[in-house]
Amino acid sequence: MKYIIIGLGNFGASLAERLTKTGNEVIGVDNKMSKVEALKGNITHTVCLDCTDPQAVSYLPLNDTDVVIICIGENEGTNIMATALMKRLKVKRLIGRAVSALHEGVLEAMGVEEFIHPEDETAERWAKKLNLKGVIDSFEVEGNYSIIEAKVPEKFEGKSLLELNLGKNYNVVVLTTIKIIEQKNLVGIKRNVKKAQGVATSKTILNKGEIIVLYGNVKNIEKLLEEN
Repeated sequence: MKYIIIGLGNFGASLAERLTKTGNEVIGVDNKMSKVEALKGNITHTVCLDCTDPQAVSYLPLNDTDVVIICIGENEGTNIMATALMKRLKVKRLIGRAVSALHEGVLEAMGVEEFIHPEDETAERWAKKLNLKGVIDSFEVEGNYSIIEAKVPEKFEGKSLLELNLGKNYNVVVLTTIKIIEQKNLVGIKRNVKKAQGVATSKTILNKGEIIVLYGNVKNIEKLLEEN
């Protein structure tokens, strides 16, 4: 996968390094040369430029990039301007950083659907989320064991947990399923929110468009998602 990370503060730099270590191509962008120089050699490429300048940004390989992540946190205005520019350039997938509920509402109004909240989330958690196929979110429990939210695989749709027998086949436990419902945010924009469906049982049916919450060794969960 190819990533462009805009904003190389503590969170952005850590995420860039973790994604590089897991075999991804990462371009780190910041308008401060000191931050760019500090990461040189630790990630694939580093670039010093103004991410709000359309001409400067035009030199980035946006068409060949899978994900652009805005990690600017110290200046909401710059964050919003950089996000608007990426939306205008129609990048394939854009993840924004929100520093407050109002800020997130503004970004949602611009059409951003995925958000990073560094105050509550770690770079390691996001690296895991980005690297595993179909993963919505992840929470490390201990060592190699995690709780991972993932889209219900197409092969699982309409089947019960009894039929799938994931415990026997993958040594993975299903904790619950989550439905996505629509609600309005602080500025009146409709947004999708998660609603857990209670503790999963053998009779639980996995439906298209829902999220399945898995617990187990990360390698076993990764195998399950890759095979299905």
